Amino acid sequence: MVLTPHPRPRPRPETSRQRTRPDTPQHRPDTIREQTRPDASQHRPDASDHRPDASEHRPDASEHRPWPEFGRRRIRFRISRHRKAALLASAVCVCLVAAAAPAEPLGVGDRLYPYLGNPGYDVASYDLSLTYPGANDKPLEAVTTIDAWTTARLERLNLDFGHGTVRSVEVDGRPAGFARAGEDLVVTPEHPLNRGDWTRITVRHTSDPVPGKDQQGGWVRTTDGLAMANQADAAHLVFPCNDHPSDKAMFTFRVSVPNGYTAVANGLSAGAERIGRTTTWTYRTRHPMATELAQVSIGRSAVARREGPHGLPLRDVVPAADRKALEPWLAKTPDQLAWMEKKVGRYPFETYGVLMAQASTGFELETQTLSLFEKRLFTEPAYPTWYIESIMVHELSHQWFGDSVTPRSWSDVWLNEGHATWYEALYAEETAKRPMEARMKAAYGASDRWREAGGPPARPKPPAPGQKIDIFRPNIYDGAALVLYALRQEIGRPAFERLERIWVRENRDATATTADFVRLASTVAGRDLGGFLEPWLYGEKTPPMPGHPDWKPAATARAATPHTRR
Repeated sequence: MVLTPHPRPRPRPETSRQRTRPDTPQHRPDTIREQTRPDASQHRPDASDHRPDASEHRPDASEHRPWPEFGRRRIRFRISRHRKAALLASAVCVCLVAAAAPAEPLGVGDRLYPYLGNPGYDVASYDLSLTYPGANDKPLEAVTTIDAWTTARLERLNLDFGHGTVRSVEVDGRPAGFARAGEDLVVTPEHPLNRGDWTRITVRHTSDPVPGKDQQGGWVRTTDGLAMANQADAAHLVFPCNDHPSDKAMFTFRVSVPNGYTAVANGLSAGAERIGRTTTWTYRTRHPMATELAQVSIGRSAVARREGPHGLPLRDVVPAADRKALEPWLAKTPDQLAWMEKKVGRYPFETYGVLMAQASTGFELETQTLSLFEKRLFTEPAYPTWYIESIMVHELSHQWFGDSVTPRSWSDVWLNEGHATWYEALYAEETAKRPMEARMKAAYGASDRWREAGGPPARPKPPAPGQKIDIFRPNIYDGAALVLYALRQEIGRPAFERLERIWVRENRDATATTADFVRLASTVAGRDLGGFLEPWLYGEKTPPMPGHPDWKPAATARAATPHTRR
């Protein structure tokens, strides 16, 4: 994501599958035991396969859910009537105690966002139905259906949901109890869920585009409708979910809008159905996606279509009145895709496009298969062409780095932004003669200050209270690109380019960590790079740059505010 500066004359960007769920016993209720997230391949079909309807995978939701294992065993000895009464009374007492236990927010132990995500289950898919009332200051009626596997025995489960009215909750077709706890929706099913169960949670709720007090992100109100900007922790302001990047899932969107509006979402169109005064647009992803990357555009929009490399279907969403004026920018995407494919390999998804929104967001965002941009980035004459094109490539490169290969925790976000900044700078060097070395030298001069202000690239400081996107500081943009530059200097260009291609290929549709990157870099280089990369990633001070002993940190008095990216 790119934070957009206010227009100024000729601006220049300053320098600037096996998943283990973190152990957080302090956040878990007694019914959730410490667990390890199973390998996704044991639970999910290949992401490229069509996922059948969840009802094909589990018993009819109307069937009675069996009791836990001890309840299914045949007891062959005789129990007295008094004994039975005592056991029944004991069971009732246990149920009453469980019901009386207060609902509390949970999390998966993310260092930067401790209450994001929830333990005890692994989401396979979301089906999100939204009904837009025709005004972007009124709540949308919504139904969110979540199919998941349980990874622990659950008497209740938590969903992240912090903004909107909950009308009802069902678990496997049966009414379930629910309560709010912080920004969690705590659901109590009619019967406990056993470990390994396939379950469906259906939440009927509103989705409010008007932000609550001290809330950031979620819906973005445009001049003619809505768009989404959920990074880093705002998807749960739009719909109930397991709002952490470690739990990627498939998505289906069904968006009902008044005739005359167009709805577009992540993935490919599955058709539009017009009934009376309403049209319902349906979209499905073919690859798993983190909740923070979800996108729904609603507006009086035009959808421009073209082909990219290998016949890849491209679709761009722009205000209908501006389509002709914006077409020259839209036409650049196929060549930018071809450039990226030469660098890191085949584009990882089923489609791509840009969404140019008439909104003042202050940033651009890499929502999966449909990147969000402010329209004014393309219409403000103060921005030079090379700069705008490099920002387009920044968001495009995120489709590989951040979307396809997703950080397992938010401390790993440098893997997203460092790489996107790297390819942004490399594109500017190769197409506009903006030297990478000059940009990296300037970044080196500022790096110590960035580390002091925001932390080392792989251990960013937590966001300030009320500023949840405050982790997006220069240290994870140009500061992290500087780490990649140092690595290329250390192992050589051919090995570095080979590392980049292997990284996105081996981690496609999965999550990855900083440690994974260091291990792969060591393998490709043929030697242990842990000692080299440790101070670059975690040190308070910037190490010497290989090949550039003359590079020195700049004096504090010369500190500048860089053009940062998300």
